[in-house]
Order: sequence, then structure tokens, then C-alpha cells
Amino acid sequence: MKPHTHSITAALLVIGLGAGMAHAAAEPTVVSLRQIGCQFLESENGVDHGYTPKSADDCREINAKTGDQRLAKAKVLRLKPGRTIFRVSNENVPYELGFWVRGDGLANRALLPSASGGGLVTGKTQDYEIDLKPGEYVYSCPLNPTPDYKLVVQ
Repeated sequence: MKPHTHSITAALLVIGLGAGMAHAAAEPTVVSLRQIGCQFLESENGVDHGYTPKSADDCREINAKTGDQRLAKAKVLRLKPGRTIFRVSNENVPYELGFWVRGDGLANRALLPSASGGGLVTGKTQDYEIDLKPGEYVYSCPLNPTPDYKLVVQ
């Protein structure tokens, strides 16, 4: 009788999972990004520029000289709307980093969700979760600092 009882319990559990509950349980999209000196490696098509900053000021100088050219060649990240986890690693930067994703421009920044945080010491990986809505975003590390890389959600 026990196998039959378990089958009924399992059937009731499956029936109880309506479309809304099944959707809520959907796995989030995970985007892995590695931060190295003054850049996100994946965002710049895997090209390591070899920067070795000792402070955020070093990156500000580097980005003032090279940021526009690097952004022109950078990969635009394209994602579907929904729960997304940005899994960000500090590969080799000798100071604490963070992550910030937000709407691109003032109007989008006011209308679209954002996520941010710090705590990324050398060698650490941390998750930043957001429920992305359709629109144009940018993401960066204000502590590294990196350029504002493009993200399009559609």
C-alpha cells in the first residue's frame, strides 16, 4: 500500500503546482563575469589588457586614456527578461571590488531595476541577483573602476 500512497501524494503535489508556481520555481539565468584590473574580462571579448592597478585612481587614469576605444570593441550582453544572477569574481585585483547594474541613462535608471554591492576581495566570487525587465542597462564596477558595459534585455 505504501507505493500507492506515495503515488497519490506525488500526483497531488504535481496537480498543486499550477503554471504560476512552476514559473516561480524557474531557475534564474546565471551570468559569470571575471574582474581583472580595470575591466571585466568577458565584456572585452576575453582580451586581458594586462593592467595592474594598485588603486581605483590607477583605473580612472587608464580608462580616461583607453575606455572609449575598449567600449567600442566590447561585447554587448543580451539577455531575456527575468531573474538573473550576475556571478562576479575578483580574479587578481589587490583591493575590494563590487558590481552595479542599472538602467542606461537617467530615464532608464529611474524606470528599470538595479542591483549593486561590494565585498569582492581578491579571489572571491559573489552573486548579485536582479529581476531584469526589458530595456537598456549598463553594468560596471565603481570600485575597480571599469567602463560602463552595455546590457540589452529583450
